[in-house]
Amino acid sequence: MNKDLDIYVLIKQVPDTRSKAGVNPDGTIDRAKAGKMLNPFDAFALQAGLNAKKMGGPNSRLFAVTMGPPPAIDILYQALEHGADATCILSDRRLAASDTLATAYALCRTLEYLFKKNGKKADLIFCGLQTTDGDTAQVGPEISERLDFTQVTYCEDFSISDNLLHAKKIIEGGTQLVSAELPALVTIANSYTKLKFKSLRGAQFVQDVKRASKEEQAKYVEIIDLDKCEADEMRCGLNGSPTIVSKTWKIGVVGGNCKMHQGKAASELVSEVFKDAIMLKEFVKI
Repeated sequence: MNKDLDIYVLIKQVPDTRSKAGVNPDGTIDRAKAGKMLNPFDAFALQAGLNAKKMGGPNSRLFAVTMGPPPAIDILYQALEHGADATCILSDRRLAASDTLATAYALCRTLEYLFKKNGKKADLIFCGLQTTDGDTAQVGPEISERLDFTQVTYCEDFSISDNLLHAKKIIEGGTQLVSAELPALVTIANSYTKLKFKSLRGAQFVQDVKRASKEEQAKYVEIIDLDKCEADEMRCGLNGSPTIVSKTWKIGVVGGNCKMHQGKAASELVSEVFKDAIMLKEFVKI
């Protein structure tokens, strides 16, 4: 039997891809105007954390961690519904407009705070491959470097035995089997197992937590700020973000009318298509 594991999953609330989000004058996303959802890539990471917990000893624990404004607590409740033991959100106005460097620093300080509070370092940290609002795939690897954890990226399957992580990861042209010593940080590919449906018991548990006192809620959803995790505010938010958005612009709207051609011989259909497709006449000799 494997030892008891402390597992952390980093998740993020992102603008709903089905909603329209504007852009602020400084080039950042106007998140207030957009709908919100759990980053789809992080759903795979959460399932990986749940599976890893089953691979560990009977007292293994799973912690979900996020950074964002107060409404991001919603995705922590989702994590609890699926089986996380406790969650934490780093929420502070001074974090606004953090790029990947500032985000990785702030999350690293949050994790170190939780390690100290929980009495031990993480054995495993799972991250989604990337986020739909950034697509950089940089934060996970940056955190692993700061924590000096073994790093496994693009992981699509894994097992744990004898304090080793055995992973199957995607590489150019195929896959690679690797073994890594714990502690390790793993970024999970979206070819991994999809997040299973939450249980009725989990949903009921979250409803009980929401109705509980603030002291009881804090046992499962802890809210901290930069002061609590002892982070340097000059390394967070815009102050700690060297990334500069010099210009933004809207791309053209994709769409238009569609005309169907059917029920005739192939030669007639081709003639009709070329007759109507005026733009094609510039490139195709008829």
